[in-house]
Amino acid sequence: MSGTGLSWVVTGGVGFIGYHVSRALLSRGDRVTIVDDFSAAPYPAAYKRRNLRDLEREFQSSASEPRSKAPRLRVVTACVTDRAGIEPLFEGADGVIHLAGLAGVRPSIHAPARYAHVNVTGTGVVLEIARAHGVRRVSIASSSSIYGNDTPLPANEDQPAVSPESPYGASKRGAELVAQSIARHAPGMTVSALRFFTVYGPRQRPEMAITLFARSMLAGKAITVFGDGSMRRDFTHVDDIVRGVLAASDRERPGFRAYNLGSSAPIRLSSLVDALASATGHPAITTYAPTPPGDVEATYADTSRAAAELGWKPRVELLEGLGGVVRWVRDNADEEVASP
Repeated sequence: MSGTGLSWVVTGGVGFIGYHVSRALLSRGDRVTIVDDFSAAPYPAAYKRRNLRDLEREFQSSASEPRSKAPRLRVVTACVTDRAGIEPLFEGADGVIHLAGLAGVRPSIHAPARYAHVNVTGTGVVLEIARAHGVRRVSIASSSSIYGNDTPLPANEDQPAVSPESPYGASKRGAELVAQSIARHAPGMTVSALRFFTVYGPRQRPEMAITLFARSMLAGKAITVFGDGSMRRDFTHVDDIVRGVLAASDRERPGFRAYNLGSSAPIRLSSLVDALASATGHPAITTYAPTPPGDVEATYADTSRAAAELGWKPRVELLEGLGGVVRWVRDNADEEVASP
């Protein structure tokens, strides 16, 4: 497939979303340098190494690519907070897609300083380097968690988002503010903050609800629902997220801009459980537990800005997306992925 001919640095490029973004860029013929520290937070590093093996299997042994050409996929183990370690990788890059960071609302309650360091400082380092090397396009991963419980729903990008419920949400909002301030002093640079809403799909982090529930249901095990099942989430398929990331990263409109990327179709957790029971063909054995600190009552994206400026709208219906997750879990049921 003929691509844009661009060269990208993708941080966190072998994580859940990172794998799918890297694969999409490579599939259209672009060059990708992945920067990932292969840490075991918040899930085993072996999942990331599996993703890397799959990318290398698909793209580094292509017989159609002339041997004289530089490989289109390069992978470097480094942390985004290490400026000296990652700066040389930005030389000649056309764009940066910054997906690296610590994810997870609940773990952030116990490690707020670590989340602030990786997510805020790491974003500042990446933006500083990009500015120094004249990179014209930078997209950063943000989160619906920045909105907290006080933002009226559906949440839109012009709302202040000043009361996140968790250190994770606060760190993502802090990263946005750092990016916005740097963009003011980088004329010609397009900076997009992409607010992801509850992303799911094949290769999802194993502790996330949809994959966790599907695996338990297929094994005939009980699942734990937090709260009374009335919590609502705007589940968004990773394929839709990838299209949004590429649309934002390809644009050239100097300055900072935030975009919600969500399904705009929130459902109750109890309804999700019913849908997964249908998709797996196994009844749900459900137990209930108190809602953990940091969880918000509902997420619900207003995506009108992404539609108007990026030409983006979600396409994958929930039942279709759940079917894909169930197939993935079934196909990988015998694969043991353990911490290194």
